[in-house]
Amino acid sequence: MILVFKFSLQIICVFYYLVAASLFACAQALPVDLIKLPQGFRIDIYAQGVDNARSLAVSPGGMVFVGSRTAGKVYALVDEDRDDHADKIHVIAEGLNMPNGVAFHGGALYVAEIHRVIKFENIEQNLAQPPQPVVVNADFADNEWHGWKFIRFGPDGKLYVPVGAPCNACEPPGPLFASIACMNPDGSGLEVFAEGVRNSVGFDWHPGTNELWFTDNGRDMLGDDLPPDELNHAPTAGMHFGFPYCHGGDIPDPQFGKKHGCLEFNPPAQKLGPHVAALGMRFYQGNMFPEEYRRQIIIAEHGSWNRSTKIGYRLMLVRLQDNQPISYDVFAEGWKQGEEMWGRPVDVQEMADGSLLVSDDYAGAVYRITYKGEYSATQN
Repeated sequence: MILVFKFSLQIICVFYYLVAASLFACAQALPVDLIKLPQGFRIDIYAQGVDNARSLAVSPGGMVFVGSRTAGKVYALVDEDRDDHADKIHVIAEGLNMPNGVAFHGGALYVAEIHRVIKFENIEQNLAQPPQPVVVNADFADNEWHGWKFIRFGPDGKLYVPVGAPCNACEPPGPLFASIACMNPDGSGLEVFAEGVRNSVGFDWHPGTNELWFTDNGRDMLGDDLPPDELNHAPTAGMHFGFPYCHGGDIPDPQFGKKHGCLEFNPPAQKLGPHVAALGMRFYQGNMFPEEYRRQIIIAEHGSWNRSTKIGYRLMLVRLQDNQPISYDVFAEGWKQGEEMWGRPVDVQEMADGSLLVSDDYAGAVYRITYKGEYSATQN
């Protein structure tokens, strides 16, 4: 019996060793060396095993929070030894309804599910035993089509919450659909800020003007090259950006375009690639990257599905001059190799040191992009 027990124990130990070795191999498997960046930049893995990593938020203390969509989880990434790699991944909550959006405000983590916004108070002090969530606002519909939300607090102290159209192309069935709304931190005062927005999953405010800029995903089923995704500029409330009547500023919708002309709406500030799925975007404000990147826009393009040849799967840089876009160029690419992809960027978020985090829901990872002029474009 003792020999059988020892033999069984050896088998169990070998099994767990093989599993651990396999997990370690998987952790090393992401080919970040394939990602091409401008000269002097480098990309590393900040955290891996973050299932379906989507929107990012960073607390003033440097803790990284990550939402998800299909995983239904919210994470906190902790870099305890300050070596620029997360040491622990805490699951703040699970079983949520597509908790894509996360935002940090007043010591609390705000999380956007499809049908509501909740918050976890004093979360940084309670990672091991997260508190029960407090419902901030539950006045949102439960439509899954474009129902997942990106959220951020604006310079005015309000929480901005987009509500996507519950369709590919349709007239909104209610005033909140196809809009970007905003509300007070306690959930009161919910109102529409911008209309005619099909599906925005990323926005930021210009650090000099405090004006809102946002990405918007164009409708599907108009062919490979129509319509473009959009980068829009909303300096004031009440603007309408065309959906569902007009796409890209000058493309009438085949079903709804006869009801309203394109000249009635605000055109995009910059047309993006067709079906690239432009999601998270940020104005870079740090001091790590060269000066030419300051106050310029970096956009995560998740990648196409409604196209015979794939496009996107990259980070793009939109340069501004006098508050107007003057270029739209690749900043980082390589998650797609030919027609095969191994990763899909979702969101970008600047750290206090000026480095840039990038989430990837396909690879379940968060990357960190840094600049140290001596590195080559692909060195890792």
